[in-house]
Amino acid sequence: MAALFGARVRRLRIAAGLTQSELGALAHVVSSRITQIERASGAKPTLELTRSLDVALGADELLIELWPYVYREAFPDWSRRFMEYAERAVVIRQYAAHVVPGLLQTEDYARAVLSLDALLDGEEQLEERLSARMGRQERLSSPDRPELWVILDEAVLRRPIGGSAVMRKQLVRLLDAATERHITVQVLPFDQGGHESMGGSLTLLTMPDGTDVAYTEGADYGQLIEEPADVSRYTVIYDRLRAAALPPLMSLDVIRSTMEGNYRGANLPSRSDRRRLAQEQLQQSGGRRLRGGGRRTSGRRPRP
Repeated sequence: MAALFGARVRRLRIAAGLTQSELGALAHVVSSRITQIERASGAKPTLELTRSLDVALGADELLIELWPYVYREAFPDWSRRFMEYAERAVVIRQYAAHVVPGLLQTEDYARAVLSLDALLDGEEQLEERLSARMGRQERLSSPDRPELWVILDEAVLRRPIGGSAVMRKQLVRLLDAATERHITVQVLPFDQGGHESMGGSLTLLTMPDGTDVAYTEGADYGQLIEEPADVSRYTVIYDRLRAAALPPLMSLDVIRSTMEGNYRGANLPSRSDRRRLAQEQLQQSGGRRLRGGGRRTSGRRPRP
């Protein structure tokens, strides 16, 4: 795909009558970077650079549409296949053990999660991965959007990734997402004890033809499962997790309580503080009315 992308850039550049130096100037990169892209050598183009090239060459978003396929080549074969399955899935069922699933992450939360990768190769790669992750979320609002069912381990809610402000916005995002008819969110509380997916996260994807694939992921590995008998076992595991999790409405209450209790922020009082402040304000307003009434004289109406 990188070679195909490079060939398209070269063809469009020649058709536009531009040299590599001229195209580089328009895209704000050196000419050697254009050479690398056209020869499919060196680092893959970032999404930002791809957009600049697309505009400079008048490609009508052709290069932007090719970019996700180029980006995937940096991942192992099994990971690329999982991404391809996920883009076609009509139902996505996920159990998240450690972090909020990528489809429901805010940009700040996603940046904080991605920056934890020990193998991350600089800010440019971070922004590239962030753009790809945010781009995949667009499918949730597309006409062919999948049915999404997410089970969050309670640890996901209580681990302050990115700090309190970032986590608060992330929990708000979860609450907002759960109002969509095609999205269901459940919380698996600590008091349910151990279960069969404690080692990592689990995703089940249902294809348009009704077949399923499974994907398991830990801190440093991922595995795509396509054998029907093995997928069936993971389906049973997921059904058990769903049965052990809190019902959707109770789950949303847990998310709200966690947000107010753990991540309310410096300027947001707790529920008890809000109640106390409301009572004090009521008492103060009542006192003002009483003092104001004492100043009135009998037999006279207050002016309108």
